[in-house]
Amino acid sequence: MNDTTLKSIAKSLVPENYLALANDARLERDKEIKLLLEQRKLPTYGWSDTMIEYFVRELALLDSNNFPSRCGVGEREGRVICDLVRRRHYNFSHGIGRSGNLTDAQPKAVGSTIMANLTNCLVRDWIRSAGIPTCARATVIPVATGMAMMLVLRTVHAKRPAASYVLWSRVDQQSCFKSILAAGLTPIIIDCIAHQEDVPGVAIKPFATDLPAFVSKIEELGADRICCIVSTTSCFAPRSSDDVIELSKLCQRYDIPHLVNNAYGLQSTYFSHQLAQGARVGRIDAFVQSTDKNLLVPVGGAIVAGFRPDTVEAVAKLYPGRASGSQSLDVLMTLLSLGRRGYEKLMTERKEAHAMLLEGMVKLAEAHGERILPCRNPISIAMSLASFEATAGRLEMIGSMLQKRGVSGCRVVSTADSKTIDGNTFLRWGSHSSRCSVPYLTASASLGMEPQDVTNFLSKLDGVLRKYRTKDKGDGS
Repeated sequence: MNDTTLKSIAKSLVPENYLALANDARLERDKEIKLLLEQRKLPTYGWSDTMIEYFVRELALLDSNNFPSRCGVGEREGRVICDLVRRRHYNFSHGIGRSGNLTDAQPKAVGSTIMANLTNCLVRDWIRSAGIPTCARATVIPVATGMAMMLVLRTVHAKRPAASYVLWSRVDQQSCFKSILAAGLTPIIIDCIAHQEDVPGVAIKPFATDLPAFVSKIEELGADRICCIVSTTSCFAPRSSDDVIELSKLCQRYDIPHLVNNAYGLQSTYFSHQLAQGARVGRIDAFVQSTDKNLLVPVGGAIVAGFRPDTVEAVAKLYPGRASGSQSLDVLMTLLSLGRRGYEKLMTERKEAHAMLLEGMVKLAEAHGERILPCRNPISIAMSLASFEATAGRLEMIGSMLQKRGVSGCRVVSTADSKTIDGNTFLRWGSHSSRCSVPYLTASASLGMEPQDVTNFLSKLDGVLRKYRTKDKGDGS
C-alpha cells in the first residue's frame, strides 16, 4: 500500500495514531528498498526473511502475468497451472532476457528484469568485496559452471575464428575439460609438474603449473592458432592452484585470451588475490564460478565475471533465447539475507574450519603412519594412503565405507586408474598428473562447514581406517 491508500483509510477502522506508527514502519522498509535500488550494492547487514519476501513480491507484481487486467493471447503468457510451482517461484514465470541477449529488458516482465539486473549488480559488488576490487562486470548465467565455461569459450572463439586450440592446465574434473570439447575446440593438455621449490623434510613435492610447457606449445603451434589458455584456481588437493599471475603475463605477452575456471574460488581470499593480481600485471578475459559452491544455493547457476565488460557482455548476447530467472532469484535472496557482514562471517568460519581440519588430519596421518601431501591449496587437504595400499583389498573401499557412515565429498584416489574422454587418455586419473604415484584421500573445508562437521569426519575417518586394516574389506562395512 502507498501513502494515498493509507491516508484514505477511515479513522473508524483504526485509530489515527496507530496507523501513523504502522506507516512509519512501512516507510522504513521502503527506504531500505529505495537505497538498494539506488546504490545497487550489498546491504551491510542481512535483511530479514519478511523483508526479502516483501521486496520480491513487490517485484513480481510488476510482471504482466500478475496484472489484475491481464488478457494474454500470446504463446508465452506466464501461466503456471500448479499452485505449488507458482508459489515456489514467488509468481515469477517469464524468465529473464530476450531472444537476443540474456540481459535485455522484457516488456512483459518489468519485475523480472529489475530482479536480474539488480542481482548482477549485487554479485559484482560482492566479488569486489571478496578481494577482486577491479571486477568490472558480472552476470549470473542459468547454467552450471561447465556449461558457462563452454559459452565463454564460444564467445572467445567468435573473436578468433581461425584459432582452434585451447591450452589447458590439467585438472581432473570432467566438466571443465568437456566444456572445451562442447565448444568444438581442440584441447591441448598441459600436465602438472612437481613444484621446483624444495619443501624441507618432505620427499614429495606439490604439483603446480608447467609454465615452460605452455611457452613451448605456444611457440610450436603459434599464438594466432590458440583460442585461449584455460587455468584453474580451486581444485582438489594435492593439486595447487595454477600460477594464474604468471599465466596472465604469458597471455599478455603473446596476446592470447585467458579464461580462469574459478569454480569455488571466491571462498578463498588467496584465490581472489591471485585473480586480482593476474589482471593487474597481465591478462584475464573472464573468470567463471558456480553459484552453489560460493553462495550456498541449489545447483544450476554460474557467474561469468571479467575486468572489462566486453567479454561478459558478449556471453550474455550469445545466450540463445530467454533464460530461467530461478538462479538469479536464489542469488538475490541469498545475498540480501547475508549482507556484507554475513558473508564475511561465513568466510571467517570457513578459514577456521580449514585450520581445524588440517590440524586434525595431521594428527590422524601421524597416528596411521601417513602424511599430509604438500599443497598450496587453502580449501582442500590430501592425506596419503601409502601404507593402506599394501593392505589386502581395494583402496576405493575406504571411500565406500565412509559413504555408508554418512561422509560425502571425501575422495579416495589410488593413482592406478586411467580415464579416456573423447579419445584423450588421462593416466592416473583423479591425481591431476600422470607423475603422481602416491595414493591418497581428500577432504575440503568449504563454505558453510561447521566445527561439528570437522569433528564428526575425523572420528569417522579414524574408525574406517582402523577397521580397513583389521576387518575383511570385501563386505564394504
